[in-house]
Amino acid sequence: MVIVYSVEVQILIPALFLCAILTLLSPSLQAVLRRWLHTGRTRIFAAPVILSAIFCALLRSYGVPGITPVALILVYTFAPTLVTYLQRTNFPVILMLWLPLELAVGASAIPKPLQGFFHTVAYGIAILLALWLFLIFRDLPGMKYNPPRSLRDWTAPLIGYAIVSPILIPVGLWLGFIQPFHLPPRLTPWFVLSRFLIILAATALPEEILFRSLIQNSIVRKLGSTNSALLLAAVIFGLAHLDNGPGPLPNWRYAIMATIAGFAYGKVFQKSSSVFSSAILHALVNTSKHIFF
Repeated sequence: MVIVYSVEVQILIPALFLCAILTLLSPSLQAVLRRWLHTGRTRIFAAPVILSAIFCALLRSYGVPGITPVALILVYTFAPTLVTYLQRTNFPVILMLWLPLELAVGASAIPKPLQGFFHTVAYGIAILLALWLFLIFRDLPGMKYNPPRSLRDWTAPLIGYAIVSPILIPVGLWLGFIQPFHLPPRLTPWFVLSRFLIILAATALPEEILFRSLIQNSIVRKLGSTNSALLLAAVIFGLAHLDNGPGPLPNWRYAIMATIAGFAYGKVFQKSSSVFSSAILHALVNTSKHIFF
């Protein structure tokens, strides 16, 4: 039996993933899960089992045909988990979590009207699995996956915004990436706040977990906490936007802008004690672009 979900339910399911991701901010929950894992290391495979089951249940509920999506999600969740279980390397696991989403592997096996929804679900699975493998199982230092802890965690993104905006705006105008400043109709504080919160939850926080907590953190652990390490992470962040619209692909304008912004995000992440600091700056920049430019 095929169940046709309403728009509200298609919003609810990603929201549940977000709730699970935010729940892992609890240090006490992290400690409980680590103790549970350390009593039997093979328990690491509980996450891919559960996450794959959720994805397959959604495939079945939507009546998505074929074995390909099932096989792909099983490989996607179990392969990085197995590598994490067998060895201590970070970058291969990060690439296994990131590249399939970046390249939209398996999108053609999903009916076109459902591709956006299932990509969002896969994104939620990726972030949860990354937190399970690196935050819980490995307890990787430097991820800063915790709520803001000090005044600096709140002021750093504001200072970063004040510094990077005068750079991004003229460069963006020169490249033709943004339009001249304008005020949208019916501009209200609630409109701005709601856009900011949506971008923070749906884009900024997930990307900062990947690019700062994992990629930048791993680079810094190898090369040291230097501007060169931050620049390398920023370039990777910029190159990840080559396949993003709007505009012809490869989108070099977006890549240049994302590299500049990425360095600012990385600097704020370096100076703060929470990934939420760089996520807030990320959301401020994106919100300003979408509303005013």
